[in-house]
Amino acid sequence: MTKLNIDKAESEFLNQTIAHWEKTGLLSDEKANALRNSYEVKGFDWMRLAKYSFWIALICGAVSFTFLIVNDVVINWLKNLYYTPDIIISIGSAIAAAGLFYWGRRLERLHPEKIFSNEAIIFTGILFTACCIAYLGKALDRGSGHYSLLFLLSIFVYGFLGWRMQSRLIWLFALISLGSWFGTETGFQTQWTDYFLGMNYPLRFVVFGLVLVSACAVLRNKKWFTYFSEQTYVVGLIYLFLSLWMLSIFGNLGNLDHWYHIKQITLFYWGIIAIAFAIGFLLYGLKTKDDISREFGITFLIIFIYTKYFEYFWDHTNKTLFFAILAGSFWLIGRKAEKIWNLKSKETTSA
Repeated sequence: MTKLNIDKAESEFLNQTIAHWEKTGLLSDEKANALRNSYEVKGFDWMRLAKYSFWIALICGAVSFTFLIVNDVVINWLKNLYYTPDIIISIGSAIAAAGLFYWGRRLERLHPEKIFSNEAIIFTGILFTACCIAYLGKALDRGSGHYSLLFLLSIFVYGFLGWRMQSRLIWLFALISLGSWFGTETGFQTQWTDYFLGMNYPLRFVVFGLVLVSACAVLRNKKWFTYFSEQTYVVGLIYLFLSLWMLSIFGNLGNLDHWYHIKQITLFYWGIIAIAFAIGFLLYGLKTKDDISREFGITFLIIFIYTKYFEYFWDHTNKTLFFAILAGSFWLIGRKAEKIWNLKSKETTSA
């Protein structure tokens, strides 16, 4: 029988689990030993190497392309390309993107184990899709400056491709395009002034994040959305909490000039609102066993508190005392986390 090749961390988890089942009588000694002999620790994490290698290959390919276009021959060729109609470049990019998506999809069916090489091809197709949409916008532009419409088009293109190809990577770009469209469209509607309906950019994206998270709750039971629900939920929380963090620092001020001329303490209530959101999501996660909500809540609660600590005490506290308090607080957090972890370990063992 071929042994299962797993990571060291996975091996330790299985060893602990089998030992627990053996101790509680759920497994006989003979069966426990048979299970232990059914897997082995791999000597090197080739999957991680593959992942990083493909990403480095893409980066090096971009760098290689950069050096290529510095070449005089290529520069002259690009000068000629400059006069190529934008619509031709857009169509060429669309053909290249379609070819890459077809190739990547075909490889996924033929070689599903080649996860990262397939994703690298899909990612290249995404870039050509963006190029296609950008040059289409240039071809159709009449000087209105309403380029948020290109992001709107990207949402539908990436959304459809992601759904049709069942690709979370493409779906991620649809979500990024959605945020980009919201930001640029609200800016365009206000002639790029500081406020939209009385909200600066961080506050707008707090609302945007809440809407996206709420949409996840509404669509969670829809069959077509199930595959993307967790990813969309995570991205929505990222939009929400990063915006809350910025809001806790800058408040609802429209530009940095105003922010430079006020005392940070006058924005304390935005920090309280951000902390309240973090506590709310933390409690919700604990109550409903929603790991994502709980982890976002506790992580950003710590970030919000320490952000306020740096804001209010950095300039007015002796640095020795400042870092001593910081060290003590992290030690207490670590001590409490260790205590909770040990308590849960005891509960698992005694169960």
